[in-house]
Amino acid sequence: MPMTAEPLTPDLAGLDALLAEQDEPQLSPDAYKTVFRQHPAGVAVVALVDDATGRPVGFTATSVISVSATPPLLAFSIASTSSSWDALSRARTLAVSFLADDQDDVSARFATSGTDRFAAGGWSALPTGEPVVDGALTWVRARVVQRTPVGSSYLVSLRALEHGTRGDATGPLVYHDRTYHRIGDHTAI
Repeated sequence: MPMTAEPLTPDLAGLDALLAEQDEPQLSPDAYKTVFRQHPAGVAVVALVDDATGRPVGFTATSVISVSATPPLLAFSIASTSSSWDALSRARTLAVSFLADDQDDVSARFATSGTDRFAAGGWSALPTGEPVVDGALTWVRARVVQRTPVGSSYLVSLRALEHGTRGDATGPLVYHDRTYHRIGDHTAI
């Protein structure tokens, strides 16, 4: 039985009304995007099996965050207009593959609309069915616990169930200012 949780936030259906009541300037969409282009993000592929069609569905996400270690919770955001939202809105479980620094082509493929992102291969189904990107730095199989509407997107919260890690020493794929980057040898500070 999937875990369901009441939203921990106030009624977000009234978010627009609440924001309209506050008389203060806000960033334009372009200014907001400029800010986040300067913030590097790890790159992941979120993948699931659409229970309506039985086909895999996946997309690139740079919004995956750790929420809590006890219990083990993570989250990501997805636009309500995403072609993957319909399947994700029904999903009970999914897999998040955190991409390695040699997988920028995989990220680009899963970020491209209108294509069969799984046709080129490079993925494997877990015994429970969720697709995982082959060669990912690490992956997490998770249960969806909450889908919270926030603005024009949804914040999807997950409980981590199991994971796997790539054996060789490699770094994460990072996205910064519309470009993929590798984290080279550097000194920790």
